[in-house]
Amino acid sequence: MAVPKRKTSKARRDKRRSNVWKLQAPALMKCPQCGEYKAAHRVCDSCGYYNNREVIKKEA
Repeated sequence: MAVPKRKTSKARRDKRRSNVWKLQAPALMKCPQCGEYKAAHRVCDSCGYYNNREVIKKEA
């Protein structure tokens, strides 16, 4: 069975684990109709438009 020749230092161990907990902010863009921020390639929650077409009827 393979056995490590040297103890892995805390710095090396923690460097390897450091990328696990990184979070990325969601990519948001402005809706061309109403100007609210929305997720890309999704229907706008506030006005109901997607790709310059009304997909969901919203009452004003």
